[in-house]
Amino acid sequence: METSAAPATPAGGPYQSYVYAYPHKTAYRPLPHRPQLASLWAAEPKDALSLYLHIPFCEVRCGFCNLFTRIGAPDGLTGAYLDALERQADAVREALGDGDEVRFATAAFGGGTPTFLTAAELERLCDIAEHRMGADLRAVPLSVEASPATATADRLAVLADRGATRLSLGVQSFVDSEARAAVRPQRRADVESALGRVRDARIPVLNIDLIYGIDGQTEDTWRRSLDAALAWRPEELYLYPLYVRPLTGLGRRGGGPDPAWDEQRLRLYRAGRDHLLAHGYTQQSMRMFRRADAPPQGADDYACQTDGMIGLGCGARSYTAGLHYSFDYAVSMQEIRAIIDDYVGATDFSHAEVGYAMDAHEARRRHLLQSLLQAEGLRLDDYRARFGVTPADDFPELAGFAELGWLADGDSETLRLSPEGLAHSDAIGPALFSPAVRAAMAAYERK
Repeated sequence: METSAAPATPAGGPYQSYVYAYPHKTAYRPLPHRPQLASLWAAEPKDALSLYLHIPFCEVRCGFCNLFTRIGAPDGLTGAYLDALERQADAVREALGDGDEVRFATAAFGGGTPTFLTAAELERLCDIAEHRMGADLRAVPLSVEASPATATADRLAVLADRGATRLSLGVQSFVDSEARAAVRPQRRADVESALGRVRDARIPVLNIDLIYGIDGQTEDTWRRSLDAALAWRPEELYLYPLYVRPLTGLGRRGGGPDPAWDEQRLRLYRAGRDHLLAHGYTQQSMRMFRRADAPPQGADDYACQTDGMIGLGCGARSYTAGLHYSFDYAVSMQEIRAIIDDYVGATDFSHAEVGYAMDAHEARRRHLLQSLLQAEGLRLDDYRARFGVTPADDFPELAGFAELGWLADGDSETLRLSPEGLAHSDAIGPALFSPAVRAAMAAYERK
């Protein structure tokens, strides 16, 4: 039964982890046989691939960030990184084969901060996607991440000219004191100037990222940030709960279970959700809200977790039906710098180095997670057609979610989270991880 009251939450609380991909990279391990990419992709459908290029550089590292990125770049490093990206692109494109069936349906530049690159380097990045990989950037959705400080007019002009359809700006808070508390040094005036430049560039979709749960944040200051964002009528807004993760700036301060903080984040989430719904936005997932009249961009969350993902760069993942693979993963600055240096010096990109083999059971879990954590839910006919059973047959955990009021009633064709279920997505997702993935993540040695 749908309810606006908060049900009891299982041990661990409502904020356990953000499931943006399954399995998480901490479950990946070195692949002893280093399979050839050509063999991995030989039998895969290649007519609707997704392309992701990762740029692991930022001007600063926010206190909450555990992404694969380093602060700054010594002279020549970004150029050397793009050299390596070209070598990898050539190897991957060769592994995909030369047939006309190789086509890309979506593209994205992420990081890090892709706009850390200069305008000329962004041109080169687009050339790698187009001329080396064969992606027609002006014909497919192209999403690019940026920060206010690096969203300069010349960089944005390059992206607009090369076909960017979506620019995601990491703002986090329009309140200067909250930005400082999140170890993100920026001024609201600079953020507003960056937003003006994005709108001047006429990129069709502007997304603004905001964070709730920052030290000192109140419902009033949260509303102020939301209203400041709404003044720009962004086509999309992402509302992220703050996490304090190991080896990050905020993580070094320590932390543990904090029921009061959990309640604060839930309260701010509900306030933000209701505020955006009242202003004409539709909820796509716990985090994502889209303006009702925004132009479509393809799959929600930009297909970052679907099969047929080609990731280029040392922080990117690639997904085939049988294997998810990447390069090594780290959070600490020293380890990240070493991995980037290894990538820049590499000449052989024809093998998968680190990954996780996906069997039929993991494929079922991934299908459920991909669908259930989206507001539109999982089509039961699709699941039955692919696997021959219903989700309830495979996942007894769903009965417990129903008892908590986290599943919506009244739709015999779709398995969907209730509004309160969406609020608890970061507890529901991890609860559906397989024992094998849990064990691998628990055994991962943080670095």
